[in-house]
Amino acid sequence: MPRIDAHHHLWDLARREQPWMDGPWADPIRRTYTVEDLEPHLDAHGVAATVVVQSSSSHQETLELLATAAASERVAGVVGWADLTDPALPEVVAALRAAPGGDRLVGLRHQVQDEPDPRWLDRPDVRRALTHLAEADLAYDLLVTPRELPAAIDAVRELPAVRFVLDHAAKPPVADGARAPWDRELAALAELPNVVCKLSGLVTEAAWDAWRPEQVLPYARHVLDTFGPDRVLFGSDWPVCTLAATYDQVVALAEAATLHLAEPERAAVFGGTAARAYGLKV
Repeated sequence: MPRIDAHHHLWDLARREQPWMDGPWADPIRRTYTVEDLEPHLDAHGVAATVVVQSSSSHQETLELLATAAASERVAGVVGWADLTDPALPEVVAALRAAPGGDRLVGLRHQVQDEPDPRWLDRPDVRRALTHLAEADLAYDLLVTPRELPAAIDAVRELPAVRFVLDHAAKPPVADGARAPWDRELAALAELPNVVCKLSGLVTEAAWDAWRPEQVLPYARHVLDTFGPDRVLFGSDWPVCTLAATYDQVVALAEAATLHLAEPERAAVFGGTAARAYGLKV
């Protein structure tokens, strides 16, 4: 199984701003990032394929990411964005699949963490949309924090036909060193068979300029202990990760977290789980 980076971003600030870059904290990454910028990092770590994930709530951005994937030998999948409250979602998904690169569409995501309502995933229109994704054989990436994790657990439990992918392990409070209630709720989510979890995004939940591996590794190991390596997938979260760590450091951290695993289990974390969860052709 080839190595897969199951979570990275690309954006072109000449085409659109990224609204979430809402302060000076984002200045280090306030530029355009392309596949060509990413490839040296992939080459250095033997990563053969990637999944690019939407970064703004933009239909046009999703079309652009699909076109990028169509022109790239590296981008095997796109997790795009669509309005889950739109009654015309089935037609939107069909149009995305008919667009250049539409065969690389493997899932959708919405910034649930930014919704004022922590129970946004309970909305009937959202639940209907998630059911449609299952019918369309697409995964749904859960971008939630501990605040929204209870609603995510309910959605995953009540929609067993949907393939869910939890991003960034639900963003545990690494900087504070706290574990509860995140650890209990993550374990409860892991009991449900239709969800996998990305080993990604942990460094940016730590203190950006002062984190140490021994602070982050307990959270990564809890992910592995609760989900098991066959339901965990590595993602760099590049270039967002560079706010706190280099691509090399993120890979080294994931390798340290999985050092105790047998080789087939490590192969699952670094490729096999992603290929299965997203149906990647690699």
